[in-house]
Amino acid sequence: MSIWSPQDVVRDAVRRQAAGLDITQVAENVAEAARRKRETSAEAHRDPWTDTGTALVAADPHRLAETWSAKHTDWQRIHTLLQTTGHTAYEPDDATGTQWAREREDYRQERLAAFAAHREQRRQERAATTVQLWLTPDQAGPLQHAADRAGLTLEQLLAHAPGRPRRG
Repeated sequence: MSIWSPQDVVRDAVRRQAAGLDITQVAENVAEAARRKRETSAEAHRDPWTDTGTALVAADPHRLAETWSAKHTDWQRIHTLLQTTGHTAYEPDDATGTQWAREREDYRQERLAAFAAHREQRRQERAATTVQLWLTPDQAGPLQHAADRAGLTLEQLLAHAPGRPRRG
Protein backbone atom coordinates (compact mmCIF):
# COMPACT_ATOMS: atom_id res chain seq x y z
CA MET A 1 0.00 0.00 0.00
CA SER A 2 1.29 3.40 -0.93
CA ILE A 3 1.14 6.64 1.02
CA TRP A 4 0.23 8.35 -2.25
CA SER A 5 -3.27 8.39 -3.65
CA PRO A 6 -3.76 7.68 -7.35
CA GLN A 7 -4.30 11.44 -7.81
CA ASP A 8 -0.92 12.22 -6.23
CA VAL A 9 0.91 9.74 -8.42
CA VAL A 10 -0.90 10.92 -11.54
CA ARG A 11 -0.31 14.63 -10.91
CA ASP A 12 3.41 14.05 -10.66
CA ALA A 13 3.55 11.75 -13.70
CA VAL A 14 1.36 13.93 -15.93
CA ARG A 15 3.35 17.07 -15.10
CA ARG A 16 6.54 15.29 -16.20
CA GLN A 17 4.92 13.77 -19.32
CA ALA A 18 3.32 17.05 -20.40
CA ALA A 19 6.51 19.12 -20.21
CA GLY A 20 7.13 20.72 -23.59
CA LEU A 21 3.96 19.38 -25.25
CA ASP A 22 1.88 21.74 -27.36
CA ILE A 23 -1.89 22.10 -27.10
CA THR A 24 -2.55 19.54 -29.87
CA GLN A 25 -0.46 16.89 -28.17
CA VAL A 26 -2.12 17.63 -24.83
CA ALA A 27 -5.55 17.34 -26.51
CA GLU A 28 -4.54 13.90 -27.82
CA ASN A 29 -3.62 12.85 -24.30
CA VAL A 30 -6.96 14.17 -23.00
CA ALA A 31 -8.77 12.03 -25.59
CA GLU A 32 -6.66 8.95 -24.76
CA ALA A 33 -7.25 9.42 -21.03
CA ALA A 34 -11.01 9.84 -21.63
CA ARG A 35 -11.08 6.59 -23.64
CA ARG A 36 -9.11 4.71 -20.99
CA LYS A 37 -11.29 6.20 -18.24
CA ARG A 38 -14.44 4.84 -19.95
CA GLU A 39 -12.86 1.41 -20.52
CA THR A 40 -11.50 0.98 -17.00
CA SER A 41 -14.71 2.28 -15.43
CA ALA A 42 -16.71 -0.31 -17.36
CA GLU A 43 -14.18 -3.00 -16.37
CA ALA A 44 -14.42 -2.02 -12.70
CA HIS A 45 -18.21 -2.40 -12.76
CA ARG A 46 -18.17 -5.76 -14.53
CA ASP A 47 -19.10 -8.93 -12.66
CA PRO A 48 -15.85 -10.46 -11.33
CA TRP A 49 -17.28 -13.96 -11.63
CA THR A 50 -17.47 -13.71 -15.41
CA ASP A 51 -13.83 -12.62 -15.71
CA THR A 52 -11.93 -14.43 -18.42
CA GLY A 53 -8.72 -12.66 -17.35
CA THR A 54 -5.78 -13.23 -19.62
CA ALA A 55 -3.28 -11.27 -17.53
CA LEU A 56 -0.77 -13.15 -15.42
CA VAL A 57 -1.39 -10.81 -12.50
CA ALA A 58 -4.70 -9.00 -12.47
CA ALA A 59 -4.59 -5.31 -11.56
CA ASP A 60 -7.19 -3.94 -9.19
CA PRO A 61 -9.84 -2.67 -11.66
CA HIS A 62 -11.15 -0.03 -9.23
CA ARG A 63 -7.66 1.39 -8.62
CA LEU A 64 -7.01 1.40 -12.37
CA ALA A 65 -10.29 3.24 -12.97
CA GLU A 66 -9.35 5.82 -10.30
CA THR A 67 -5.96 6.29 -11.90
CA TRP A 68 -7.34 6.89 -15.40
CA SER A 69 -10.01 9.20 -14.04
CA ALA A 70 -7.30 11.23 -12.29
CA LYS A 71 -5.17 11.25 -15.46
CA HIS A 72 -8.12 12.50 -17.49
CA THR A 73 -8.78 15.26 -14.95
CA ASP A 74 -5.17 16.40 -14.88
CA TRP A 75 -4.73 16.30 -18.68
CA GLN A 76 -7.91 18.39 -18.93
CA ARG A 77 -6.49 20.85 -16.38
CA ILE A 78 -3.34 21.24 -18.45
CA HIS A 79 -5.32 21.61 -21.69
CA THR A 80 -7.50 24.32 -20.11
CA LEU A 81 -4.40 26.04 -18.76
CA LEU A 82 -2.81 26.15 -22.22
CA GLN A 83 -6.05 27.46 -23.75
CA THR A 84 -6.52 30.22 -21.19
CA THR A 85 -2.90 31.37 -21.00
CA GLY A 86 -2.18 31.13 -24.71
CA HIS A 87 1.14 29.37 -24.15
CA THR A 88 2.41 27.29 -27.06
CA ALA A 89 3.82 24.53 -24.84
CA TYR A 90 3.26 23.34 -21.28
CA GLU A 91 5.88 24.06 -18.66
CA PRO A 92 5.53 22.19 -15.37
CA ASP A 93 6.03 25.36 -13.33
CA ASP A 94 2.34 26.33 -13.48
CA ALA A 95 0.97 27.57 -10.16
CA THR A 96 -1.35 24.64 -9.39
CA GLY A 97 1.08 21.94 -10.44
CA THR A 98 3.96 23.56 -8.57
CA GLN A 99 1.88 23.87 -5.42
CA TRP A 100 0.91 20.19 -5.62
CA ALA A 101 4.53 19.19 -6.17
CA ARG A 102 5.63 21.30 -3.20
CA GLU A 103 2.93 19.81 -0.96
CA ARG A 104 3.87 16.32 -2.07
CA GLU A 105 7.56 16.93 -1.34
CA ASP A 106 6.76 18.48 2.07
CA TYR A 107 4.61 15.49 2.96
CA ARG A 108 7.34 13.12 1.77
CA GLN A 109 9.91 14.89 3.95
CA GLU A 110 7.56 14.74 6.97
CA ARG A 111 7.05 11.00 6.46
CA LEU A 112 10.80 10.41 6.06
CA ALA A 113 11.52 12.37 9.25
CA ALA A 114 8.84 10.45 11.15
CA PHE A 115 10.24 7.17 9.85
CA ALA A 116 13.79 8.16 10.87
CA ALA A 117 12.58 9.14 14.35
CA HIS A 118 10.69 5.86 14.69
CA ARG A 119 13.74 3.89 13.53
CA GLU A 120 15.97 5.76 16.03
CA GLN A 121 13.49 5.08 18.84
CA ARG A 122 13.43 1.39 17.95
CA ARG A 123 17.25 1.33 17.87
CA GLN A 124 17.39 2.92 21.32
CA GLU A 125 14.82 0.46 22.65
CA ARG A 126 16.87 -2.47 21.35
CA ALA A 127 20.05 -1.00 22.84
CA ALA A 128 18.45 -0.45 26.25
CA THR A 129 19.43 -3.02 28.82
CA THR A 130 16.74 -4.48 30.97
CA VAL A 131 17.89 -5.74 34.32
CA GLN A 132 15.86 -7.86 36.65
CA LEU A 133 16.87 -7.67 40.26
CA TRP A 134 15.42 -10.10 42.73
CA LEU A 135 15.51 -8.87 46.30
CA THR A 136 14.33 -10.46 49.52
CA PRO A 137 11.96 -8.38 51.63
CA ASP A 138 14.83 -7.71 54.03
CA GLN A 139 16.94 -6.29 51.17
CA ALA A 140 14.11 -4.37 49.51
CA GLY A 141 12.89 -2.67 52.70
CA PRO A 142 15.80 -0.25 53.22
CA LEU A 143 15.96 0.49 49.47
CA GLN A 144 12.22 1.26 49.33
CA HIS A 145 12.59 3.49 52.40
CA ALA A 146 15.47 5.40 50.73
CA ALA A 147 13.46 5.75 47.52
CA ASP A 148 10.45 7.11 49.41
CA ARG A 149 12.62 9.67 51.24
CA ALA A 150 14.15 10.79 47.93
CA GLY A 151 10.74 10.98 46.24
CA LEU A 152 11.76 8.37 43.65
CA THR A 153 10.47 5.00 42.59
CA LEU A 154 12.56 1.97 43.41
CA GLU A 155 13.53 1.66 39.74
CA GLN A 156 14.70 5.29 39.61
CA LEU A 157 16.75 4.85 42.78
CA LEU A 158 18.42 1.73 41.44
CA ALA A 159 19.14 3.45 38.13
CA HIS A 160 21.17 6.06 40.04
CA ALA A 161 22.96 3.52 42.21
CA PRO A 162 26.73 3.10 41.73
CA GLY A 163 27.95 0.25 39.54
CA ARG A 164 29.42 -1.81 42.37
CA PRO A 165 28.03 -1.72 45.87
CA ARG A 166 30.64 -1.19 48.57
CA ARG A 167 30.83 -3.36 51.61
CA GLY A 168 32.13 -1.89 54.69
